[in-house]
Amino acid sequence: MAAFTLSYCEGILPRALKTITILSSLAATTFVLATPVKAEEKAFGVSDEGHDADSAVDQINGYEPAVLWIGASANPLADMDLPSSLSLDPTQLSLASASGAESTAQMLAASTSSILPVAMPMGAPAQPAMTDRFKTKLVVSQFGTIPVAGDVPNTFRYSGRADAYIDVGGSVFGLDNSFTLSVRPELTWGQNTNGEIGLIPTDTAAFRPGGKGEFDVSINIRKRWNSGVSLTLGKVNALDIAGSLPIVGSDGHYGFQNLGLALPPTAIIPNTLTAAMLEVPTDGWLFRAWVFDVDSQFERTGFETAFENGVAGLVAATKITRIGRNPGFYSVGVTASTRSSPNTELLPLPLPPGGAFGDEENELALSLSAYQFLQVYPEAPGKGWGLLGRFQISDGDPTFLGWSAYFGMAGNPKFRPQDRFGVAWFRYSITTELVDDVAFFLDLQDEEGVEAFYTFEFAKGFQLTANAQVVDGGVATADTGVILGMRLTAGF
Repeated sequence: MAAFTLSYCEGILPRALKTITILSSLAATTFVLATPVKAEEKAFGVSDEGHDADSAVDQINGYEPAVLWIGASANPLADMDLPSSLSLDPTQLSLASASGAESTAQMLAASTSSILPVAMPMGAPAQPAMTDRFKTKLVVSQFGTIPVAGDVPNTFRYSGRADAYIDVGGSVFGLDNSFTLSVRPELTWGQNTNGEIGLIPTDTAAFRPGGKGEFDVSINIRKRWNSGVSLTLGKVNALDIAGSLPIVGSDGHYGFQNLGLALPPTAIIPNTLTAAMLEVPTDGWLFRAWVFDVDSQFERTGFETAFENGVAGLVAATKITRIGRNPGFYSVGVTASTRSSPNTELLPLPLPPGGAFGDEENELALSLSAYQFLQVYPEAPGKGWGLLGRFQISDGDPTFLGWSAYFGMAGNPKFRPQDRFGVAWFRYSITTELVDDVAFFLDLQDEEGVEAFYTFEFAKGFQLTANAQVVDGGVATADTGVILGMRLTAGF
């Protein structure tokens, strides 16, 4: 059944997405089917129209049958202005809908982390149980970028990305709606600057592990219990997790564009993975436990490699607190794998024969992250701005990233809360053994950069983003690169 479904999706969906892409190009815009849900609104499932903080909580609690964060104590959201981008990096948060707990919606969280061209923040937002038989959404974005400094030609690049989100309630196939089948096709096209400036991809939307093709489908099934506990099995796209992180809220269509900020790499967690993911909410916390294949499942059904190169896991916890009325999310995560050789599919460098790097087995990484709102707007519920920060360190070989960090701020400007802005610094350090192995032909250094963006919503659901990146890449002999870009995204 799974093989038939994937085959059908790969045959029909690319043609549908390409047809819509042509239409969107002619109209110079993008189209989103179904209710518009911007990245920063996903966690709560509420819009910013006509809701105060209390009504937002009421809407959250209204999800049937399960809960949005749970607990038996007083509701910590009741006297809080609700920023809508509340959902964490696997070491981060997630809002889950739940029934019970006396109409209380408790803030829980969980997060972990990731590292380079294969990376993912661990902790997708928990979704409420299905109340409809079908839910669909389609997002299409178009990108124009040009390098204005560095060692690459300053020629204009055009590219695009389309993502469809199809959720089918369990009642459609004979179960109840505590089960949800998710089908997640994606399509990219055009040219970008990935691999030209810096080792970390500068365009998250266009990133493909190992330079693979343009189309993929992820299919998974989720079971959610009334307690709020959920279990997801199948193939998962890490961008869906990244787009729900609090304050950051970046998934290629929205927010930061550099992978080092949008989907912070771990070099352990694939960008697309076959996994079993358990979420357990408790009073004020959300705990996560994952088991997954170490290999990227992009353009695979998830069964081809079948853990042949090792098994990986993560455990993560996120605590939600607040400073005054401003929520904060503080997370810790541990990721490990039994991999016995470097992940060459994701490694951005060739490995010389006979080197010291790659002779160790097993991987281990620790990540810490913090997302703290500094201001939320009572007059614009779900809007605000705050600080974001993350640090990760690994035990090195066979992981090719030694440590990484980022720090910045992002959110909504008070004078135009429908817009978004962000500015952040990042740094990624390659494992010392790998640096030494390639030193005779390539001089490597830490990769460091700064990105800033501003998103202008010129009509409801239609957004135009200006983006600038300055990247001092991991190759020491290369000049610092500067990339300017525009992104057009729309939602209905």
